[in-house]
Parts: sequence; structure tokens; C-alpha cells
Amino acid sequence: MSSDYETDIALWADRQGHLLRRRAAGDLVNDAELDWPNIAEEIETLGRSERSALRSHIATVIEHLIKLQASPAADPRNGWMASIDRAREDIAISLKDSPSLRPALAGMIADESRRSARLVARSLARFGEQPRVDINTLTFTEVLGDWFG
Repeated sequence: MSSDYETDIALWADRQGHLLRRRAAGDLVNDAELDWPNIAEEIETLGRSERSALRSHIATVIEHLIKLQASPAADPRNGWMASIDRAREDIAISLKDSPSLRPALAGMIADESRRSARLVARSLARFGEQPRVDINTLTFTEVLGDWFG
């Protein structure tokens, strides 16, 4: 069992899922075949992965909103807006699938807003661009609404 987990996680997951479904249906299964420590680890990892994906989508929205505000560049603006639209849709899907993450949004937005402001400032400097406005953090409504700066 552990060797399947360590050498072929897809095979391990299929076997463990099959055993768990059989057990849930009331079938007798050999509990020794159920890899409980790794099952628990994978379930916890799934929760962390959902949280990380949501944070990534938020970061994309914030970075591109700040670029729309601050960058004098004209060419990439439509791409940034399209990226914001996609990421906002992904945020909505993540929250629909995992509504328990909603209370974490404000903290994620605050953290990613500060981080993205630093990254955008460095990016603009790298291209020799001067920000059109002061780069500052964004609000919850600006990030999740229809706002484009």
C-alpha cells in the first residue's frame, strides 16, 4: 500500500477510492488495505490546494488591476482585462465549490494586495516605466466587483 502511494499515486488513489466506496456501501473490506494516514494527508492536501488556488486567482486579479492603474503601457491592457475576467470567474467557481473559504477572502485580498503592489512596482521599474499613479492596495469590492481601475 505505502509503496503504491510512493510509486504511483494515481493507482493508489483509485484503489483507496474503490475500497472506501465499498466500505461506505456496507461491504466488508480488509481495513489493513485502507491506507488511513495517507488518505488523511491527501484530504488535508486537497483543502490546502483549494485555498492556494483561490489565493492565486485573487493575486492575478490584483496584479492586473494595479497594472491597469499604474502602467503607462497601452498594448497589454486588453490582455490584463481578459485575465481579470477569467480570474474573477475562477474565484466565483472556487467559492461555489468551497463556500467555507469565503471568510478568508478579506485576509487573502489584503495579503495579496500588498504583495502584488511590490511586484508591480518592480515590474514597472524593470521596463523603465514610471507609475501613472501611486501604487496602493485595493479593496474587497475593487477586486471582486466589475471595477477595472
